[in-house]
Amino acid sequence: MRTVIFDLDGTLADTSGDLIAAANHCFRDMGLGDMLDPVRDAGVALRGGRRMLSHGLTLAGRHDEAVIDAYYQVLLDAYAEDIDTHTVLYPGAMEAVEALRMAGYGVGICTNKPEALAEMLLTRLGVRDAFASMVGADTLPVRKPDPAPLREAARRAGGDPALCLLVGDSDTDRNTARAAGVPSVLVTFGPSGDDMAALAPEALCHAYSDLPDIVTGLIGRNS
Repeated sequence: MRTVIFDLDGTLADTSGDLIAAANHCFRDMGLGDMLDPVRDAGVALRGGRRMLSHGLTLAGRHDEAVIDAYYQVLLDAYAEDIDTHTVLYPGAMEAVEALRMAGYGVGICTNKPEALAEMLLTRLGVRDAFASMVGADTLPVRKPDPAPLREAARRAGGDPALCLLVGDSDTDRNTARAAGVPSVLVTFGPSGDDMAALAPEALCHAYSDLPDIVTGLIGRNS
């Protein structure tokens, strides 16, 4: 079976608002106030918790790896407490997922969000059952851009890892697909969309309504 594997943050859903709220909780606890702006720093948020903590501390002139280590779990706990207040699925995302499933593709998720948080978020959004697999940052001993999580997501979705495609929104996703020897499709409607063309993926996706045809062109149809 051919499979289409999706990144989560910045690809299927804009999670930046809730991520930034969790990071700002940490900065307030440090006595720094809200260091990240939901609009200005949306792209930073989608690169993960450690990146947000690093960026905020750098802005404050107080970058310290020990502080990042100490607050990373605090950030995750705050995020788990308020994971879906601002998060929204991108327009047409689930319609594209359903179209791919109806066309016979296996569909799964490969994310660098901790698996339990990804499961929680998709369940809260009411879409977990649409995906045959879920591989998070801590599912395996390695995470993206190592190709192993992508291959595992394809296998768990019932597919051949050599016949999968990764839909993402970052250089991490591009490099993961390249390492696995499979195509990548990068979406341009996320916070970092203007930078996607420079990463030279096999295809750019400007709207989810275009994705089924892009997938067919890159990995063919399932029989």
